[in-house]
Amino acid sequence: MKVEGLLFAAGTVFFGSIAIVYWVFSKDPTGTTALAITAGLSFLIGFYLLFTSNRIDPRPEDDGQAEISDGAGEMGFFSPHSWWPLPVAFFGGVLFVGVAVGWWLMLIGAAGLAFSTIGFVFEYYRGDAVH
Repeated sequence: MKVEGLLFAAGTVFFGSIAIVYWVFSKDPTGTTALAITAGLSFLIGFYLLFTSNRIDPRPEDDGQAEISDGAGEMGFFSPHSWWPLPVAFFGGVLFVGVAVGWWLMLIGAAGLAFSTIGFVFEYYRGDAVH
């Protein structure tokens, strides 16, 4: 994670300096604000990655002398398939169409979105929170 953190830290320096140069030469507040926000978001991600890399054991990706076999093993649980993104997208669309059509449709969309989001998040939790 250290390499990724340093990459985002370099992005913070780059976008911050470009924001200053852009402001001096263009006097455009919109573009300057966008570049400043980009620098800020890059800082947040870089800080998190560098902070986390100091608290966990080094990964094989962070070791220049690591072998390919050092990264072998289980990487985690990944869902093979899921139907829950479909109702989440549908009710999200209903919610946003409801903004234009009427509050009653917005309530239906919000309720459906809440239900489908809960289903999506807790899809693999059965019994004692097992996968």
